[in-house]
Amino acid sequence: MQAKNGDAVSVHYTGRLVTGEQFDSSAGREPLAFTVGAGQMIKGFDAAIPGMAIGDKKTITIAAADAYGEKDPAAIIQFPKENVPADMKLEPGMQLTLSNQYGQPVPVVVIEVQDTVIVLDANHHLAGQDLVFDIELVTIN
Repeated sequence: MQAKNGDAVSVHYTGRLVTGEQFDSSAGREPLAFTVGAGQMIKGFDAAIPGMAIGDKKTITIAAADAYGEKDPAAIIQFPKENVPADMKLEPGMQLTLSNQYGQPVPVVVIEVQDTVIVLDANHHLAGQDLVFDIELVTIN
């Protein structure tokens, strides 16, 4: 039996940057469960599953466009420094969480601290990166 769109599957995986740096893995955890083709996974990962059988393993490289997308210049935000508590020490590389207009959390990274604004990057931290995944199909339901 091979996985196809609409199947509920579970996989073990390890995700790496093309430099070899690991950014995520299911090792030591339950396998990742999702429905193939339902848009629950990044496009390139989802597209790799159809045709796999239980126990199959593969390594795939996903271009940034089919992963978390390219970096979006519109996601670079200039946040008024006056809206930050005076006792808060901000430094480049620091991770913060803002809220969007719906009250949902938006993770950002401080890029630069200027006199009147803080420059923040709201892109996903893997945006603009090609990714490599080792995948093992564990179950098909």
